[in-house]
Amino acid sequence: MILNTPIDMHLHLREGKILKDVIPYTTNQFAAAVIMPNLIPPVDNREKLESYKAEILENSENFTPLMNLFMREYTEEELLDLSEDIFAIKLYPAGITTNSENGVKSIEAIYPVLEIMQELDIPLSVHGETNGFVLDREREFGAVYKKLAIDFPKLKVIMEHVGTADLLSLLDEYENLYATVTLHHLLLTLDDVAGGMLNPHYFCKPIIKTPKDKMEIQKFVKSGHKKIMFGSDSAPHPIKNKLKGAAGVFSAPVILPALAEFFEGDNETFQKFISDNARENFNLNLPERQVELIEEEWIAPYIVGDIKPMWAGKKFRYKVKNAV
Repeated sequence: MILNTPIDMHLHLREGKILKDVIPYTTNQFAAAVIMPNLIPPVDNREKLESYKAEILENSENFTPLMNLFMREYTEEELLDLSEDIFAIKLYPAGITTNSENGVKSIEAIYPVLEIMQELDIPLSVHGETNGFVLDREREFGAVYKKLAIDFPKLKVIMEHVGTADLLSLLDEYENLYATVTLHHLLLTLDDVAGGMLNPHYFCKPIIKTPKDKMEIQKFVKSGHKKIMFGSDSAPHPIKNKLKGAAGVFSAPVILPALAEFFEGDNETFQKFISDNARENFNLNLPERQVELIEEEWIAPYIVGDIKPMWAGKKFRYKVKNAV
């Protein structure tokens, strides 16, 4: 099975040793990835953007990092200067997830920035959760997505890591809304997190939800819906931090083998989900690269550095040729 130019539309690489440990598991499977900016300090200026991109390129080959900026109150001059070097700007509600303490406290406060982004054709990437009850946070944020879609009709808004079926219905209501779906929201439920012994390695934000949500997300993805794209939200944390409650699933090592089993026999929809939809929706002009999956038993790594991957030790029927 050959995949043409796979793209991960939502990826966390961290920095330093963690980046060096985890990045090979992305670059052996993907031609490009959209890089999240919630570092400490965040990627919110040219100096940090360039230094972070340089670090990624120093540790990768044949790979294109598509850089995101962390949302703040940018001036038009700043965005004019940065627009050619970024893919999108990421909106984190303040305090809602990892390293988001300096996130957005008021959506209205960033309306001037959104106006500029709309004119410059810079997409808005959104971690869409309220501070409500944990299972309702994404659904409640739907009202914000609707308002953004109406108030900024030319702004492309990406609903990231959708884990509730309620949000996916918005894709057909608003022309400028798009969505990414992760491996863990596609294939797991809350039972995998807390149905038996608590599994902190599957704790993430937004939290993995119900069998009904999983079924509806799978139906949307398998339909080949052109506005749904793969974004792993692979988010590595050292085991000691996961045991303290850090949110994030490190799925990078198992993505293509797991998706090959999910799409079994439907290579056309697999190709759309993993690349074509993203390239068409955002006019991505990337160097083409073919990634081959072969039908051969492969066991997911038990540990990567000091990080436990999703499905550690699980046997898969497919492997990436030249797997790490």
